[in-house]
Order: sequence, then C-alpha cells, then structure tokens
Amino acid sequence: MRGSWFRALAAGVTAALLITQPAGAGLRDRFEVFGVPDGDMLKMRGGPGTGFDVILGLPNGTVVRIYDCTQTGSTRWCEISLDKARGLRGYASWAYLREL
Repeated sequence: MRGSWFRALAAGVTAALLITQPAGAGLRDRFEVFGVPDGDMLKMRGGPGTGFDVILGLPNGTVVRIYDCTQTGSTRWCEISLDKARGLRGYASWAYLREL
C-alpha cells in the first residue's frame, strides 16, 4: 500500500515538473519553509485549512513561491507552488514560511 501511494505521489510531482508557467505570473518573492520540528514536514494541502487533503510534505529549506494568502480562523494560509515545480500548487500555513 505504501509503495503505491509513493509511486502516485512521485508521478504527480513528475507531472508538475512538466507543467510550466510564465516567470513572475502572479508570483511574489521566494520563501522557504522553516521552523518545522525535526522529523516533521510542513503539509501542503488542497485548500486553506486542516480539513483539506495533504498533497505533499515540505521539509525545512524547501523553496516556494506565494500566490496569495487568506485568513481562515486563526491561521493565515498561503497558496503556494514549489519554486522548481510551479505546476504543483497547494496551501500552507504562513507561520512556517519566511522570505529569502
């Protein structure tokens, strides 16, 4: 079961790498994931909240681009993409992102 989940995730990441966008299309400056406890990852989710599915786990140091941020309850959620795979987009908590 774990192997099939990992293969599906890897296929999704590979597909995202093949999707391109014009540079700077609605993007803010680059940010990096920081402050995530050792052994954990920042969860990139399908929407702005913990009720959405996890798309990908992002370790500290991962570089992302921010499109927009919105407040949901007490958490500020940002729509992000990976810096090197801009076709892969989701939401992450602002609390674990810092500008480069």
